[in-house]
Amino acid sequence: MDSGLAALLGAAVGSATTLGAAIVTGRVQARSQHAQWSRQHRRDAYAGYLGALHDRDIAMDAVLDALRADAPDLPDLDEKTGRFVTLAREVHRAAEIVILEGPAPSRRSPDASPMPPAISRASCDGWPRTPAPETPRARPRTPSSPPNDSGSSTER
Repeated sequence: MDSGLAALLGAAVGSATTLGAAIVTGRVQARSQHAQWSRQHRRDAYAGYLGALHDRDIAMDAVLDALRADAPDLPDLDEKTGRFVTLAREVHRAAEIVILEGPAPSRRSPDASPMPPAISRASCDGWPRTPAPETPRARPRTPSSPPNDSGSSTER
């Protein structure tokens, strides 16, 4: 074999090997970047969901605080309830994004819910699972009846 032909053949094999290695490296890097991108979107979706839950819970606390007053300010209560409803809808939207960005179905069993049990619709069926303890019911107020204060004297 001629030395020129051997050099040409060696250069061709080296070039093919380098090209193959570059293709493999490029694919591995693309997969890695896509996985990182996917994790970031999933992380953002979960963070958005948790933030929406937090805001909704704070709004619910405000509604409950307004209801604890002896004579609730109805316009204020209506505003706080409206804010709570709006934030509850935001929680629903954030949960839909979590479902969309969640792990691929092929990684779970076919009948598994795409959401963690705490936020899946299936976990809400029959909610609440345990009945709430009985609380004494307040008698309805009429314009002539005093507020229902047990244990305290009522003056008119």
